[in-house]
Amino acid sequence: MKKIVVIGGTGLIGSKVVALLDERGHQTIAAAPDTGVNTITGEGLYDALDGADVVIDASNSPSLDGREAKRFFLTSGSNLLDTEKAVGVRHHVALSVVGTERLQDSGYFQAKLAQESLIAASAIPHTLVRATQFFEFLRRIADDATRGAEVRLPHALFQPMAAQDVAFALVQAALDEPTGGMIEVAGPQSYFMDELVAHVLEHDGDKRAVVSSADAPYFSVRLNEASLMPGGNARLGTTTFEKWLSSAPLPRSVPPLVTIPGARA
Repeated sequence: MKKIVVIGGTGLIGSKVVALLDERGHQTIAAAPDTGVNTITGEGLYDALDGADVVIDASNSPSLDGREAKRFFLTSGSNLLDTEKAVGVRHHVALSVVGTERLQDSGYFQAKLAQESLIAASAIPHTLVRATQFFEFLRRIADDATRGAEVRLPHALFQPMAAQDVAFALVQAALDEPTGGMIEVAGPQSYFMDELVAHVLEHDGDKRAVVSSADAPYFSVRLNEASLMPGGNARLGTTTFEKWLSSAPLPRSVPPLVTIPGARA
């Protein structure tokens, strides 16, 4: 049995990681501000990490703004790694994003790459787990791409996966020996982003029209065919999109077909 601290342990991925580790009989701590552990201020951090074998960082910046995200990842990461060194943590596992180095037109992904570099340069044995987009994130992609009554998206390949499979990959990495490098994980099948988002909106009864455009950005980044795709050695999850969609809860409300004041053209 290991003591494993999950940073962001009450979030979408972190809570699933905690549940999987609990099922396996490990001593697990869900560390988050609402459980008294704050990686930015350091509150509760030493006590939570004291005696831990592994730390899994599944936290995320509350802002996609590049400056705010970089401040979050570097402050949180530095506090974590310094405390891990002080208490003797033997393995640091961090969740990142497939294609981060190819998405550097985005300040957020610049911040993610800075986080990865910080971890790689530390003295703590580590494993970076880069995941593709979550199925649970598809509606967020639609909302960010909404311009009035249209959802403007690129016809770009990606290979999204279920959050449960992301959690499983993090648990597997945490229970294995540190790789000192990066593991990629992805869903079992690739899709075109515009087509898959359109499928989700149709399922939801959402009347927004998905419009494919070569110039449409993905969170301010212009994509090419390889931008979001994993490499050939990626570990694939088992949950298909169809299986996920059949059990995914519908959104609480569907955006009305109105022109949003100030919406980007």
